[in-house]
Amino acid sequence: MLINGQWVDSASGERFPSYNPYTEEAWATIPQAAESDVDRAVQAAREAYRTVWSKTNGLERARLMMKLADLLEAEAERLAELETADNGKVIRESLKNMKQAARYYRFFAGYADKIYGEVIPMDQTHLFDYTMREPIGTVALITPWNSPISILANKLAPALAAGNTVVIKPSEHASVTTLEFGELVRKAGFPDGVVNIVTGDGTVGNFLTRHPGIGKISFTGGSATGKIIARNASENLIPCLLELGGKSPNIIFADADLDKALAGAFAGVFGGAGQTCIAGSRLLVQRPVYEQVVERMMERIRAVRLGNPMDPATDMGPLANKPHYERVLSMIRTGEAEGATVAIGGKTGYERGLEKGWFVEPTLFVDVNQRMTIAREEVFGPVLCILPFDDEEEAVAMANDSKYGLASGIWTRDISRAHRIARRMECGQVWVNTYRINAAQVPFGGVKQSGYGRERGMHTLMEYTVVKNVMVDLSV
Repeated sequence: MLINGQWVDSASGERFPSYNPYTEEAWATIPQAAESDVDRAVQAAREAYRTVWSKTNGLERARLMMKLADLLEAEAERLAELETADNGKVIRESLKNMKQAARYYRFFAGYADKIYGEVIPMDQTHLFDYTMREPIGTVALITPWNSPISILANKLAPALAAGNTVVIKPSEHASVTTLEFGELVRKAGFPDGVVNIVTGDGTVGNFLTRHPGIGKISFTGGSATGKIIARNASENLIPCLLELGGKSPNIIFADADLDKALAGAFAGVFGGAGQTCIAGSRLLVQRPVYEQVVERMMERIRAVRLGNPMDPATDMGPLANKPHYERVLSMIRTGEAEGATVAIGGKTGYERGLEKGWFVEPTLFVDVNQRMTIAREEVFGPVLCILPFDDEEEAVAMANDSKYGLASGIWTRDISRAHRIARRMECGQVWVNTYRINAAQVPFGGVKQSGYGRERGMHTLMEYTVVKNVMVDLSV
């Protein structure tokens, strides 16, 4: 683990295996942090903030972040291979994530010396009032296993740009690339203690999120865990940024460009084997084109090649870990038991002839209603439900009939309709005639049980700062 600029083992010496989801074999061992390790990491971050980082100007922070981006880009292929070995994502997606992360560090480096306050005009002319935006201090960054490095960049880049020090806790199912990234932080020249990394299971996250030395928590993961973290944070009255689950609707109207809509809907749910919070896992299709969309989606699914995620020709890799693999299969069986029909897919890789790997075929459900578990709960796997609708009102009602509110898609040639419906969507991100496109400049986050706060874009800088007001009496 990386604590105060040094590589250290856990205080207990305990380690646990990380499994390659394609070979099903342990390929690395990871330290299991003790509570004392978490405390050392937090104290190192606080001391680094007090003595060094709070005195480092934005120009220097930007220089270090630019250097980090250069190193990340130079090591992108190696890190992509490590990440694919750790979570099973196909290699081209892992490589894209590394380059995307480098872009995020460069983007936020540009903001590091441009975080301004404001002058506030007062009713009394003898009063001069202004604000300053200051760093929070030390923040905890907790990342999931599906895209460790790119999701870490969502958090670490603005946190560093704003002048905070951090303690990072990656998922126990995919910690390798985060630890490798820690060496890039050292090579870039960041002062000791500015970036710290502790690893381990949920007990480590519990120690970290309840630590009184943490000023804010940023978490990406499941809604159930997000609720636990919010409760832990409340003990110390600290804020959270929670980017949680989703059950995102993707709406295809009869006037849509179906070639484009089908390509976007397919990639929107089956990219990354469906292991993404923004997966468009509810495909709502207007009745005149419903049967056509179902048939054409089945054709696309038939063509999907499962296999070694290191092979550039592979379309879909295995699921990231065995517990999740078993959960996805359980969700598919629940869908069948509740009366939904598997139009295609639903089998494991073993049933399809693959001798190893936690594979689940891309799966399409029809005969689905809004009350079924498969239509209401996040699967986080390669599972799509297609539901018909008649008109705009029904489409909006179905789309918003969810406890989640992360993302949505609208496919139509009618620009007035697109804007009309986008305004009515109860979510944080709406895509029109595209899906699952991210950018450093664009704010991202959810409403309802998909969480709160925003990542990326200038909006996330506000998440990592606090406002201080200064009022001066100029009268004699």
